[in-house]
Amino acid sequence: MGLTLCPVLAIDAGNSKTDVSLVAPDGSVMCTGRAGGFQPSRTGVAAAVDVIAEAMASVGLDGGGPGRPVAEHVSACLANADFPVEEWKLAREIKRRGWGRATAVHNDTFALLRAGLPADAEARGVAVVCGAGINCVGVSPDGRTARFPSIGRISGDWGGGGGLAEEALWFAARAEDGRGGATELARALPAHFGLGSVYALIEALHLERIPGARRHELTPVLFAVAAAGDPVALSLVHRQAEEIATMATVALRRLDLLAEEVPVVLGGSVLAARHPQLNGRVEELLAERAPYARVTVVTAPPVLGAALLGLDALGAPVRAREKVRAHFGHVPAHQFG
Repeated sequence: MGLTLCPVLAIDAGNSKTDVSLVAPDGSVMCTGRAGGFQPSRTGVAAAVDVIAEAMASVGLDGGGPGRPVAEHVSACLANADFPVEEWKLAREIKRRGWGRATAVHNDTFALLRAGLPADAEARGVAVVCGAGINCVGVSPDGRTARFPSIGRISGDWGGGGGLAEEALWFAARAEDGRGGATELARALPAHFGLGSVYALIEALHLERIPGARRHELTPVLFAVAAAGDPVALSLVHRQAEEIATMATVALRRLDLLAEEVPVVLGGSVLAARHPQLNGRVEELLAERAPYARVTVVTAPPVLGAALLGLDALGAPVRAREKVRAHFGHVPAHQFG
């Protein structure tokens, strides 16, 4: 199909929100919509894709249908697309909706990687996202990819905003009741919610007087306590840096890129906040283990990466990719799903 026939429908669907953008062949962003979280593992594939339809409807896109595609190419970068079978099921459902003449589904970490590469760059690099969770992908010029399941502890993962909050609570609880060493976390975590003890915080979380979704608010508290010099909090931050550097280094090694100058793209709400104790430590570790890596932090919304992947697929000129990057490139950092 020729590039001038239809624009790109770019989709970034994360656990907390779903963004869609319609991008013209020259890189102009025609409209952008948003809806709620995309969680096929909880709701099922069809209901999750319904959320994408809601985001489209929010900007007047009628959802296409047989013979009435919205776009020439649908570029969907989706959370919870961690295994090829999950990508296949999601792609099948999106194709069934008739939104595009062609459809490509990727794990959403590939959107971060593409957003961190120059407009005219070849596919070469590694991305690590540390937001609500943690994930890493890499791609080499010969088309090989490096991926991790990244579905939690059963796949060997540690950290992300949710994991850091859980660990901070664990250390705070043990500090308060005497099972562990002292840490300022025992005061700071309950104080964030106006409570006087970790016991009271545990009770409030358990009885859902504080919704479980608010646990993520404890992650910035952890970083503040670490910045003030608390050794327990700082050890957690440094452990997170170790995990990020390890994932990036392993991906580079698997792609035979350790000896080449290559981008390592960091993103997600935790990394985009640029906490010196975290980002600085990540850079130190990568300088030791992957000295040719060029570390960058992406704060633009992930839908930028989906749009760029769509334009890549259509063979768009560099100026079109530069135009869509200029549109999204200065948006403040926000949480990746």
